[in-house]
Amino acid sequence: MPINIPGDLPAVNVLERENIFVMTQRRAQTQDIRPLRILLLNLMPTKITTETQLARLLGNTPLQVELELMTMTGRTPKNTPPEHMLAFYKNFDSYRDQYFDGMIITGAPVEQMQFEQVDYWRELCDIMEWSKSHVHSTFHICWGAQAGLYYHYGIPKIHLQRKLFGVFRHRVTHRGSILFRGSDDVFMVPHSRHTTIMRRDVKKIPALKILSESDDAGVYVVSTNQGRQLFITGHSEYDPETLAQEYWRDKRAGLDIQVPKNYFPDDDDSKPPVCTWRSSANLLYSNWLNYFVYQQTPYDARNIKDLKI
Repeated sequence: MPINIPGDLPAVNVLERENIFVMTQRRAQTQDIRPLRILLLNLMPTKITTETQLARLLGNTPLQVELELMTMTGRTPKNTPPEHMLAFYKNFDSYRDQYFDGMIITGAPVEQMQFEQVDYWRELCDIMEWSKSHVHSTFHICWGAQAGLYYHYGIPKIHLQRKLFGVFRHRVTHRGSILFRGSDDVFMVPHSRHTTIMRRDVKKIPALKILSESDDAGVYVVSTNQGRQLFITGHSEYDPETLAQEYWRDKRAGLDIQVPKNYFPDDDDSKPPVCTWRSSANLLYSNWLNYFVYQQTPYDARNIKDLKI
């Protein structure tokens, strides 16, 4: 089944070239199927790139997905054309009375700040509180995961001595997890962050389960008992070139940036990187959509408000 996105969204041309089935909203309206409504709160500076990365993964499933885009109130992104924001994004007030089967909260380049210092923190807290009664399953990514764990459960983030940067081996530590059904014993995930969460802090919260970890990158996936909230510390959605773009950007700026680990062949940045995480990324998102959204969400999404986290 396809992903249903606005016909003019830049991601359409990219995904069609990759043979991912994209359905325009007009065609979707003629099908007698209720699509899964997924709301993307895009906090990343490169909005179009992030939209495309996530739409690619959401579109590679047997389910029809209707993707809607949300931005923070009053913010003007520097790296995205204003006309794009006006055409495709709405703020929280536009969605406040609606219900969604799933929601994705992305990372953001503010991780070295205290949460309360982020200028949209209060609105983000309102959104995360709203998600408990208006979204069936919320998928938090990187800084979004740290923000969610801090807001909902009081788990602090810890500053690392050096940026965690590269592609790292992970393992499933909760063997009964259907989020990793069909997963290999070991799989790769990109990370790019200056902060982390500690395993001991997560283990103090009875409502949380650690599903996957890495010896090098630490805790990777945390879930509530019913999967209504998922917290993903890495960037499985990244394109093959994303870490290279971050690396060269920082190098040109004269920053003390290390070569991303396990990324360039032989750690030689003159060689093109090899993507080792695409299959695990597709499995992660397809399992989330199938088992935590499609299989569990009420047919009448308004009934989400009656469910418990």
